[in-house]
Amino acid sequence: MSTLSTIARDLRRDTARLEFGPPVAYVYRPLEYAWAPHAQYLDRYGVQKPREAILVGMNPGPFGMAQTGVPFGEIAMVRDWLGIEGPVRQPPRVHPSRPIAGFACTRSEVSGRRFWGWARDRFGTPERFFVRFFIWNYCPLVFMEESGRNRTPDKLPAAERLALFEACDRALARCIEALEPRVVAGLGRFAEARVRSVVGGNERVITGGVLHPSPANPRANASWVRDAERDLRALGVTVDGVRPSAVKSG
Repeated sequence: MSTLSTIARDLRRDTARLEFGPPVAYVYRPLEYAWAPHAQYLDRYGVQKPREAILVGMNPGPFGMAQTGVPFGEIAMVRDWLGIEGPVRQPPRVHPSRPIAGFACTRSEVSGRRFWGWARDRFGTPERFFVRFFIWNYCPLVFMEESGRNRTPDKLPAAERLALFEACDRALARCIEALEPRVVAGLGRFAEARVRSVVGGNERVITGGVLHPSPANPRANASWVRDAERDLRALGVTVDGVRPSAVKSG
């Protein structure tokens, strides 16, 4: 079992103790029901150090990590490019409009397809990508309202947020310590804020933000690859590989 697997197990334990009230009606915990593929991801791609950069997401998407246990885990990209597949159980309570089908899910998460598609097109193989980068989701939980609407961690009540952030901050700090990155960047403003809070005044680590690949963001829909690589360059991270014109931003 890798160091990151131990960190994830501890995060799973710490967040299992937390309770969330209305308007949150359903909480999915993929570190529990999708542990098998998540552990494959950590043990296969999370061992080597140091890394040039850790990129930090917010929390699982309903058709990504919620289904596969892998950050930004769009099914086809996880199975066919990352080479990860495993049993996924059912959460204790499932919203009727947000079923968990694991790798049989027929929905595609745009953010995950966009992110891992970029990694594939730029680096060719997962091994080349993960020599330099690692992807970690700050919060491992999915929150849904009674309607099925997603509720992001930053919208939780203050007391719930505080307890959750304590557990997630601790896990992120341990991940950074384990992988010894030069750069830690949040994908989106929320993750960037948590990264800056966790890293604090550590002068050995450069912190910043990278445009999130969400389809809800018009900028990401227009030119995510270009803007994300620009954000990385601003942090001193250059991306070599295929020609930029060969990488699709959609």
